[in-house]
Amino acid sequence: MKPTSEPTCHPPGGAAVSVTHPLDETHPVDEKLPALKMATTGLQHVAAMYAGVVAPPLIVGAAIGLSATDLTFLTGACLFTAGLATFLQTLGIWKIGARLPFVNGVTFAGVAPMTAVVASTKDKSDALPVIFGAVIVAGLLGFIAAPFFSKAVRFFPPVVTGSVITLIGVSLLPVAFGWAQGPDPTAHDYGSATNLGLAAATLVLVLLLRRFTRGFVKQIAVLLGLVVGTLAAIPFGATDFSPVADAAVIGFPTPFHFGAPQFQLAAILSLCVVMVVSMTESTADMLALGEIVERPADERTIAAGLRADTLGSALSPLFNGFMCSAFAQNIGLVAMTRIRSRYVVATGGGFLVLMGLCPMAASLIAVVPRPVLGGAGVVLFGSVAASGIQTLVKAGLDKDDNVLIVAVSLAVGLIPIAAPDFYHAFPQTARIVLDSGISTGCVAAVVLNLVFHHLGRSRDAQDVTHPMEAVPAHSIP
Repeated sequence: MKPTSEPTCHPPGGAAVSVTHPLDETHPVDEKLPALKMATTGLQHVAAMYAGVVAPPLIVGAAIGLSATDLTFLTGACLFTAGLATFLQTLGIWKIGARLPFVNGVTFAGVAPMTAVVASTKDKSDALPVIFGAVIVAGLLGFIAAPFFSKAVRFFPPVVTGSVITLIGVSLLPVAFGWAQGPDPTAHDYGSATNLGLAAATLVLVLLLRRFTRGFVKQIAVLLGLVVGTLAAIPFGATDFSPVADAAVIGFPTPFHFGAPQFQLAAILSLCVVMVVSMTESTADMLALGEIVERPADERTIAAGLRADTLGSALSPLFNGFMCSAFAQNIGLVAMTRIRSRYVVATGGGFLVLMGLCPMAASLIAVVPRPVLGGAGVVLFGSVAASGIQTLVKAGLDKDDNVLIVAVSLAVGLIPIAAPDFYHAFPQTARIVLDSGISTGCVAAVVLNLVFHHLGRSRDAQDVTHPMEAVPAHSIP
């Protein structure tokens, strides 16, 4: 009889159970899909994360007062470097890259310190070179620290990872709600019935496609929802095609377009703090995605993934890009579609590179109205939270200690969402960490797990503290 094909089992609190695989069986993460399916599902990943990639350069560029031409250039450069970082993360080189279906993009955690650098720079033309210099140093230091940082994986049992995954999803939902209201909070139609109606219609369409279709159509339900939602928004004047007409066909991100990097200590220190926050969030994201794709992330995988994040960040400024990190938004897409191939996401990285080289192509995604993105985002980000709850089911919530870990870590992580000004009296450097609910919630969960399950207990008593075990040895060289 032919051996059954199942992923390696990792019961909570125990060692991995080896399951026999047929020799010709390919893990879904390493599966190469047909070209058309690869292209459409890859484009779906780009659509899910596009707004998150372009927002930081738009905000920082506006703070500097860049011209429309330079702002377009900066945005294209960030798309280009996000694509390169995605290649590094999904395909991998040597011990660099988690080889999981991760899309990499510009981390939003760096927006506040980068705008602070802009505000403190007398000559605004020096702001971007100072930022680029700080990102390079932070990226290189992070690359060196990656193998040491990854050792923390043993402190991420299901009770911790489940809490963090749930928190990631819940933290992203306000982003979707904001998109649903419209692109500009100061606009007269922000939160209007038209915008909310478009968001609701997109949400309903995605749900209907998921419920009543099968196969490929079901898997690209989000992409179809975005396309139909965009077309439906035309009569309401919510779709603007002018960016497509105005965009250039070709535009290569010339290295050091804004000047050679400058290295200032204050900027470097603030961006190093952001790097620590980014590495913490990326660790949580890798653990979350590893659970979803049934290839649990071990210490080597996380070290390789962090190397990709940090090396991508260090190289990004060479092409006028910002700090890169794994995007949690796309975890929801993987969870919902069940398409786990890293090559699909690498294809999405190819689209990002294309958009960086062809502004006209990039503008096609920009056409999608923000309310339509919001409707799809509810499904995507809600799926992340649901995946976290699934992980918590395995965490032994019949134990009071675990209930306390989940309760307090979620409460701490939700502070920046429920009370955005809670930390307003703290220094800006501290707020970079404190205003990231994912980071504070993750730290709280790890610390509480140490207190309840490690300190003062013998090794055999720690039945709930085993990390997710190793990925197959062939995945990371």
